[in-house]
Amino acid sequence: MAANRCDGAQMRLFILTSVVMLAFAANSILNRLALADGEIGPSTFAGIRVLAGAITLLMLILVTKRNAKLFSKPNLWAVFALAIYILGFSHAYISLDAGFGALLLFGGVQITMFAGAILRRENLTPQKWIGALLAFSGLVYLLSPSNAGINGLGAGLMAFASIGWGIYSLIGKAAQDPLKETGVNFLLAVPIVGIALLLFPDTTPTTSAGITLAIISGAITSGLGYALWYSIIPMIDTSIAAVAQLTVPIIATLGGILFLGESVDLRFILSTLMVLGGVAISVLRRA
Repeated sequence: MAANRCDGAQMRLFILTSVVMLAFAANSILNRLALADGEIGPSTFAGIRVLAGAITLLMLILVTKRNAKLFSKPNLWAVFALAIYILGFSHAYISLDAGFGALLLFGGVQITMFAGAILRRENLTPQKWIGALLAFSGLVYLLSPSNAGINGLGAGLMAFASIGWGIYSLIGKAAQDPLKETGVNFLLAVPIVGIALLLFPDTTPTTSAGITLAIISGAITSGLGYALWYSIIPMIDTSIAAVAQLTVPIIATLGGILFLGESVDLRFILSTLMVLGGVAISVLRRA
């Protein structure tokens, strides 16, 4: 009976993690879809995204936690990390494909979170190191100098975003009230993103389609997705959480092919296989 309950809990955790990874990939597709078609500028997209996420989460908090004290102990590091990620993410996707941008993002996240795991002295087994190194080698192979056509500014902005998201995920390991903490993080990130919008205004006109995509990204795949992430990441080893996120670029690439008409080459396919192989080695238990 205990074994069955354990297996059921693990299956539930696997399903929830898969849902979160789908939400992460959807963010890449929605952002790229809005920017690639010139429906909205990156700063405006980021502003609407974080505002929509804040409103959605606060409404849920008011319905489910009427007596919650929102600002009792806000984590300002989480707020700034979230804002850095959202701004870097949006501006990077002006020049990066959905799948490629996601691979850059979560490759950097892996490095950031593994560094956090080392600082926290978590048990990093040889199996986890081998899997992480294989997955990261896939990223290095993709970004090697022989791969022409990489936009340096876009890649740099996405690397910047990856540090923000890695730190945000590490902070989430200590989350006690995922919904409230995520809602507060989004709400306090609104003025930061708003200041960036004033300092770096967009020249691209904003369309109703662009606004809709930003709202969907903010309210559903970001707001709800990140609250769910904060609810499950305390139950996952930091190293596993880092490596598991490397599945997102694969999902985002498939979405880019289906919805954006993007193409992939042999280099991307081989690097993808390396990443997936590394994830499998890190996550699967020895028999």
